[in-house]
Order: sequence, then structure tokens, then C-alpha cells
Amino acid sequence: MTSELPVITPDWPAPRQVHAGCSTRLGGTSVACWHSLNLGGHVSDNPGYVAENRQRLAEWAGVSGEAFCWLEQVHGTVVVDAPSRDRTPPRADASVTRDRGVVCTVLTADCLPVLFCARDGRQVGAAHAGWRGLCAGVLENTLSSFRCSPSEIMVWLGPAIGPQAFEVGAEVRQQFLAEDAGAGAAFVPSPQHPDRYLANLYLLARQRLISAGVTDIYGGDFCTYSDPERFYSYRRDGVTGRMASFIWLD
Repeated sequence: MTSELPVITPDWPAPRQVHAGCSTRLGGTSVACWHSLNLGGHVSDNPGYVAENRQRLAEWAGVSGEAFCWLEQVHGTVVVDAPSRDRTPPRADASVTRDRGVVCTVLTADCLPVLFCARDGRQVGAAHAGWRGLCAGVLENTLSSFRCSPSEIMVWLGPAIGPQAFEVGAEVRQQFLAEDAGAGAAFVPSPQHPDRYLANLYLLARQRLISAGVTDIYGGDFCTYSDPERFYSYRRDGVTGRMASFIWLD
């Protein structure tokens, strides 16, 4: 890494050729509600600030700006092979690659970023898992894009809205229960609104990953909503920036 930036690095036993991180909101040039390292180009921030912030992230990683595979995220389940050059962002919510120097990247501000790494260090991936994509199978689709068994894949759960802050309606709980009766453990009645629930995105993701055959799961101990100094949160602020979670092979 060639530049100082307050980036979170996963605490997991990935092969040494695998590199990964998650930006915070600190260390950038954006102002006002996007302060300061906003990496999202779709949130009405000044494009010049976003470009500079992305360049700072590339410098931290020691790669070119073109190495990052940015996505047009739509809360879906499409997984793409990460392009190796800067181009129009694919309409997808996850990417994978076996190519060195290609950075799989997702943007979040409460949704769950999930990084994937084959134990042999030959393939990596990143997924954006809001509750809709998570329920519909974006994690399973990402695992299916790897050329190995899920048992040979390790996963890191990055910063997302925590289980004490993510209030949802009964219809969200019902959609998860329709897929897996065990998902009920991830929902508790809201103390503020009896007809609503507090949802645990981290537990829901772990349930889906374990069911798919993943045994090595790390992370999952952040809360974007309750940590305004470090993280953007759409639920908390409305108009806000985006963090990037990213992974690549060198």
C-alpha cells in the first residue's frame, strides 16, 4: 500500500496474494453531507471530489484507478466477471475475478458488503447485499460463480447497519421466512413499534452462507448507523456518501 488512508482491512487468513479493504468516510475531499471520502458517483456529490477520492483509494491500494470494477448496483442478484479496464459500470450487485490486478468493488452505506476469497488464492469476489438482494440470493449466486466448492471459500462481512438499528416491516421478515424458516432467529420485535422488527443482516447472511456450504466466515461486528464518525449511513442521514469494499489479487 502506498498511501495513508483510514481503510479497514479484513481480519482473516487469506492467502498473501489476496488484498482487501473497506474505506471509511474519512480521508477525502468531499464536503457537506458527503464529508469526506465519498466514493459514490450517484449521490449528487461534486464529480471532481468523487474522482479525487477514488484516486486516493487507488493510491492506497497501489493500483491504477482503472483497476477498480465499479458497478451500477440495483439491489439484485446479478454477478459479473469484473472487467479489467475502466468502462461503463455493469448493472449488477456482485463481481468476481481470477485476473490479477482487477479490483472487485461494491459501494454501501448500510447495506452489507461481502468479500469472497478462494482458499487457494486463485479467485476473489465482492457482493452488495441489501436485504432485497440477500433474500433473493445474491450471496448464493456469487458463490456459484467461483470455480470451487463453497467449502473452499472464505467470506468477510464488512460494515453494515447493525441489528439494534435496522428496523423493518413484517413483510420483510415474511419474505425471508418464505425462503428459510430459520430466518426467524434474525428478527426480534421492535421495542418502539410493535408491528415492526429489528433485523440482523449479519445473521441472515451467515445463515445463507452456512446453508450454501461456507464454513469460514469473518467480520460482522460493525454498525454503520451508530458510528457517524467512521461510516456513512443512508438510514441515518438520507443524503450521504458511500464507502467502498474491495478485493483483488496481485
